[in-house]
Amino acid sequence: MDEPILTVEERSAINAGRWFSALSPSLKHDILRCAYVKRYRDGDLIAARGEPPEEWIACARGAVRVSSTSLSGKQITLTYVEPGIWFGDVSIFDGDRRTHDAYAHGESTTLCVAKADFKKILATHVELYEALLRLHARRIRQLYGLVEDLNTLPLRARLAKQLLHLVRSYGVPSLSDGSEIRIGLQLAQEELAQLLGASRQRVNQELKSMERDNTIRIEPGGLVVRDRGALLKIAEAEL
Repeated sequence: MDEPILTVEERSAINAGRWFSALSPSLKHDILRCAYVKRYRDGDLIAARGEPPEEWIACARGAVRVSSTSLSGKQITLTYVEPGIWFGDVSIFDGDRRTHDAYAHGESTTLCVAKADFKKILATHVELYEALLRLHARRIRQLYGLVEDLNTLPLRARLAKQLLHLVRSYGVPSLSDGSEIRIGLQLAQEELAQLLGASRQRVNQELKSMERDNTIRIEPGGLVVRDRGALLKIAEAEL
């Protein structure tokens, strides 16, 4: 059986990634030359906490849910890796085991580079070291921003910022109304609450309030943003 290859849409998602698109053509060529494709069904395990790192990974379709497990055994979602984003390099660099579990959220595709090939590319392209430093710096800034938001912003503002991020990453124009944007990533309210560090009940209350204000619409299949400008005002009101 032939090995799977990226579809046109999946390759476009990889090439359009903000970080990857800034690399030189020769470096991108060498990464793609040795990369291989893996496809997953919803809920499939991609990488397990405690495992030695064997691959550098990019999401090409769907999403990768990064989670940890509490002492009581409950899974807690930390983030969702969107198409075009690379991850897994930290464990390869420090030689330690993976710190979190990664699961496919929906039908998902990843592009992988084996650890040995990753190190060969590093040895060939000094540029990759500098690019990964920039990537890590961006991650640290985002982490500090999340911690700051958690400690300074009310839940309503944090929720608005999260919905805007989901719109940028997974927004699809509504077929019934071109001014509305449907969030293509389907999240249960419990999963959304975990991203915000809040209870499902409080997040539900804020969502209902936004729906009454005609900012969003809650549907069985997910969320529809009706007024992106109103979300921006909510997110910026507390800044």
